[in-house]
Amino acid sequence: MAYKKGNPRHAKAAAAEPEKAVQSGNPRRASKERRRASARAEAPVSSAESAPDTEDAQTTADRFSARTRREALAFAELRKKRKRKRILLGVLSGVLVLALGAGAFAFAFISNIDRNLRSGVDDNLLALLATTDTPEDPFYALLLGIDGSLEREETMGANFRSDSMILARIDPRSNQVALVSIPRDLQMDDLDGHGQQKINAAHAFGGPALTVKTVSELAGVPISHYAEINFDGFQSAVDALGGVEVDVPIQIDDPEAGGHLDAGTQTLSGSQALILCRSRHSYDDYGSGDDYRAANQRMVISAIAQKLLASDPVTLSNTISAMSEYVLTDMSVAEIVAIAQSMAGMTADDIYSAKAPSTSEYTDGIWWDILDEKEWKAMMKRVDAGQPPVEEEVIDPLTGTIMSTAGQGAYSNSLNSVHAANRSASIGLRNGNGSDGICAAAEDILEEMGYSKINARNADNFDYDKTVIVYKTTSDKADAELIAQALGVGEVMPDRDVYLFDEDVLIVLGSDYHG
Repeated sequence: MAYKKGNPRHAKAAAAEPEKAVQSGNPRRASKERRRASARAEAPVSSAESAPDTEDAQTTADRFSARTRREALAFAELRKKRKRKRILLGVLSGVLVLALGAGAFAFAFISNIDRNLRSGVDDNLLALLATTDTPEDPFYALLLGIDGSLEREETMGANFRSDSMILARIDPRSNQVALVSIPRDLQMDDLDGHGQQKINAAHAFGGPALTVKTVSELAGVPISHYAEINFDGFQSAVDALGGVEVDVPIQIDDPEAGGHLDAGTQTLSGSQALILCRSRHSYDDYGSGDDYRAANQRMVISAIAQKLLASDPVTLSNTISAMSEYVLTDMSVAEIVAIAQSMAGMTADDIYSAKAPSTSEYTDGIWWDILDEKEWKAMMKRVDAGQPPVEEEVIDPLTGTIMSTAGQGAYSNSLNSVHAANRSASIGLRNGNGSDGICAAAEDILEEMGYSKINARNADNFDYDKTVIVYKTTSDKADAELIAQALGVGEVMPDRDVYLFDEDVLIVLGSDYHG
């Protein structure tokens, strides 16, 4: 029991407490209580006796400046916030246990997941991570995709580099997330004493701790959480959610990434989503494969986040469980659930994304990404203020790939499978089946896609059974594929001087197209 100084009843009870301790048969406790009682007996028990005179009270008060009082109040408020956070996490842990089924098994299950998630998190990493007062405060998290898996570990060993690196600012209050991809080939003049290196070498040299330190210094922001996932974990997470729906911009044929994907809106399994996130050579004809790949990674992560946040507690726990064997993070299950609960209701328009501004250079047989320092500082200033990293969304006109978003609906619009990009390719449209109004129906779709240079007329005959879509040059291939996707029919092929046309893309509508 706690005794209040200056209360005679409490002092009397305190004096009697040692006798109770002796009677209870605990001499060590009795000795401790006798010392406490003796100290109390020497102290004044009367509030009148214990009150200092006016002069002494004033002298005592003068010892404390206004600044000291403010600091004391701030410290007290900080302790209250941290206490509230611990209470909230405890409550969420209890909710999760109830969702899984109350009892010791559920507690053991959660504890095992926590151990899996934090396996490999060392003191060096924890010392670098910043703290937040409450789960509602905005914070930065570093998300790493590691080019590792059980299969690759058996053949290549366990020392992997980061295959993708995303700095995320998460704001539970406003339900907004900003994802900024950091090029893995970004040139660092001196990486922690290792000389000139690519930024993804930080993980190989110093693991998560050096990676967090490097990115934090680069971006000029504190990083509060770290999450690292390998190929196996990524696939397991997507599969646990029942797949994710995305709009694959172009057809993927990339053996190095894992295989083939059709273009268009579809629900991808874990292995298919990994192909999309790894493929870069499918974009070799359009530009920097790394830029397109990073854009697709952000799109898939956005889709995962939306589906995860919309999940019920059981699906959420199953997903975390499936990922736990392949994920390394400082966060516990309760903290993950707390973030998910606070971000509930987030939509595609609440997710901003972009890539750190850089240009590629080929020097001495090595490709480097060179950061544009001025643009980078401007971008991070926007992000830190809770704004999108870019002012306007950018959709690649050649492939329809969403390169950056600013809350203007690019991700949600892409799932309609008709890209609204401002396309500059000229289109030759021919009626090859003789049906009245067939060209007008197709022309409406093309205009919805953003094409304005459309030349429509009859073909040389009406005997075409199959629709063909022919592109002049490699740069027009993406348009041809997207048009085939939008029309629902059409064999896409390069121009081999079989058809006579002056436009960038020729569409000959066959009997398989019904408008």
